[in-house]
Amino acid sequence: MRTITHIVLHCTAGKAQQKTSDIISYWKNKLGWNKYGYHWLISEDGSAEHLTPDSEVCNGVKGYNANAIHICYKGGWDGTDTRTDAQKKKMLELVTNYKIKLPKAKIVGHRDLSPDLNHDGKITPNEWVKLCPCFDAREEYALLMVA
Repeated sequence: MRTITHIVLHCTAGKAQQKTSDIISYWKNKLGWNKYGYHWLISEDGSAEHLTPDSEVCNGVKGYNANAIHICYKGGWDGTDTRTDAQKKKMLELVTNYKIKLPKAKIVGHRDLSPDLNHDGKITPNEWVKLCPCFDAREEYALLMVA
């Protein structure tokens, strides 16, 4: 098993009704990826697809993929947290299960891994490369981070 240091949360930055096949086609045909973008993809109804085995690297965040599990919800259109209650429930379930298995792993949003441009030790909104996942993952899952 890979050494996992981060559980990274994402949004697709699209409509919640996106088809998984369209997302995969985008990765392959537009981005030229030969791997999926996430380990898990959560649909509007709360169902989740395990796209990439945990033992394998996927394309979630450049520079962090070797040591991360990537969990994404369909949505986040226009930089807004569009998660349904079912998506929030499933995301909490997945994150909780990973924290039990990987207690030292940090829970972060994709945006939290942006470069610290002013070198002050904090990633602030003006430094975010992306808005993804359109909510504060560290704040939302703060209670799970106490290990």
